[in-house]
Amino acid sequence: MIAVPIPRSDEPTTTTKPLTLSTTPLLLCEQVSKWYGPVRGVLQVTLELRSGLTGLVGANGAGKTTLIRLITGQALPDVGRVLVGGHDARSTSARRLVGYCPDVDAFYEEMSGRQFIEAMARLCGYSGAESRRRAGAMLEKVGMTGRAERKLRGYSKGMRQRIKLAQALLHDPPLLVLDEPMSGIDPVGRAEFVTLFKELAAMGKCLLISSHELDELEKLTDHVVIMSHGRVAAADTVPRIRERLIEVPTTIRIDVTRGTNGDDHRRFAAMLMSRLLDLTALEASEPSEEIGRLLVRTRTPRHFLEEVNRLVLEEWFEIVHLKPVDESTQAVLGMLLARRR
Repeated sequence: MIAVPIPRSDEPTTTTKPLTLSTTPLLLCEQVSKWYGPVRGVLQVTLELRSGLTGLVGANGAGKTTLIRLITGQALPDVGRVLVGGHDARSTSARRLVGYCPDVDAFYEEMSGRQFIEAMARLCGYSGAESRRRAGAMLEKVGMTGRAERKLRGYSKGMRQRIKLAQALLHDPPLLVLDEPMSGIDPVGRAEFVTLFKELAAMGKCLLISSHELDELEKLTDHVVIMSHGRVAAADTVPRIRERLIEVPTTIRIDVTRGTNGDDHRRFAAMLMSRLLDLTALEASEPSEEIGRLLVRTRTPRHFLEEVNRLVLEEWFEIVHLKPVDESTQAVLGMLLARRR
């Protein structure tokens, strides 16, 4: 947990320049690289964010945590620079602009939820009265008012997530960096968090939300930054990224009804091979008496799907299941990077 020192409520705030979001990015990473000895954390990452909601997605080890540590000033880049509101990310001026919700817990377990939030507010520089006011407001915002007097050691995972979010919001920062904020949250809580995040974005705040699940982030925003092996593999809207992926080599599973003769799936496979020259692999199996399964590797998924559609209409094959089997985030990222190289 990080307490960010900010001006007291009765002090002027002239130490931090006002942001002009139309011209000055709230977050700017320029060719940032970070190594841990021989291990690469991130490599040549360039990222620019203003207001709105952006998802940060990638498999474990993709570089998300390192990038977050650089943005929040917990780590120093070996190459490049990270600016928050035009200030170096490790400076006090930058940290005043950041609210950070980490993925790990770091609580004073003997405190109640309210005591913890008030203590974090005091560490930020607020007076006792202002700390109590802000703590109460934030506890209400994250739905913890009725449970705020309980000891932190008795909190569930979801309740802990809410408390971490409350402390990130305490000083009303323009940039929120949220690392796996919905981990351990029940469906009702997830819906509440989605609503809250969208409200914050509508207020003009910049939210960077990390997750390893692309589907989860799609419920929040179309704009995502996808990382793999320490690099930014793609940064765009989800539909545009998918459009780019439609022509990436893909393995597709097709379940075909075997028909009265029991070999319709093999005839289907033979016709595919005769029509499509860009198939790189095709494997047929018989998982049941009624269904035959094909695993097809194609270099041009769009053309492949168009041809499958024609073949079904012309020959009346019955397809009961068709799905890419390597559409996971990890596979997508590797292909994007290989294509870029």
